[in-house]
Amino acid sequence: MNHTAFDYQRVQVSAGIELNVATTGSGTPVVLLHGFPQTHLMWRHVAAGLAADHTVIMPDLRGYGDSDKPQDTGETYGKRAMAQDVVDVAKALGHDRFALVGHDRGALVAFRAALDHADKITHLASLDVLPTLDMWDVMHGTSAAVGFHLFLMAQPPGLPEQLIGASPDAFFGHFLDAWGATPFPADIRDEYLRASREAVTSIVADYRASATIDVEHDSKDKDARNRLTMPVTVLQQDWGTALGFDAKARWSAWTQDLDHRTVPYGHFMAEEAPDEIAQMIRELQKR
Repeated sequence: MNHTAFDYQRVQVSAGIELNVATTGSGTPVVLLHGFPQTHLMWRHVAAGLAADHTVIMPDLRGYGDSDKPQDTGETYGKRAMAQDVVDVAKALGHDRFALVGHDRGALVAFRAALDHADKITHLASLDVLPTLDMWDVMHGTSAAVGFHLFLMAQPPGLPEQLIGASPDAFFGHFLDAWGATPFPADIRDEYLRASREAVTSIVADYRASATIDVEHDSKDKDARNRLTMPVTVLQQDWGTALGFDAKARWSAWTQDLDHRTVPYGHFMAEEAPDEIAQMIRELQKR
């Protein structure tokens, strides 16, 4: 599904992979990265609020939506490779520096991009996720059952793909229904299911990378005490209380200039509260 207000193009990135990229507006560039199990369409309302004075760039991540879904080699869906995609897309569209906003899986890609390409990311925003190492650290005990999919898709190739592929609409629909504060419009929900149904193998590979190559890369940065140098805004639900951790403290360990906010929205906050998310992005870029 294409959004009528967006312009679309296929953009080739350094690995010879083409991403489906939607754009709108004009002005200073902002790249928006979607989460699971969604596509660039999750930003449709936020983009409308930014288009008057921003060039809004919304790729489908590799392996998602209508972007290419290359075979996994172990590093193909690592966040380092996916972050390079983002930099390559922005450059192809004429932008060497840009603000970057990510939700869920897209926020993990944005986090890696900000570590690897600090000279290109002017501002960073993360919606409702923890950095990978912190995510694994806090997921323990019975409260971690909410993240069962993390452990399922971390398993070696074969079983996760078989189980999810046997009933993809039930699997992906579970998260669309359980994580949102309000139901999705039927056509948007159907599109998310269609896109996910066609991407089971690559989505699993993305999650598997977060238990393998991403842990390796993030651990090296943590050991080297590398931190995010640009202004960072984090919006999160109050799930730290349920899982027994301090989300702001977790993020503070990775940042130098942090604005951390606990918000009353559901996980899919860009669609539930788009005006507020757009305003946050504007405020971030004034820092």
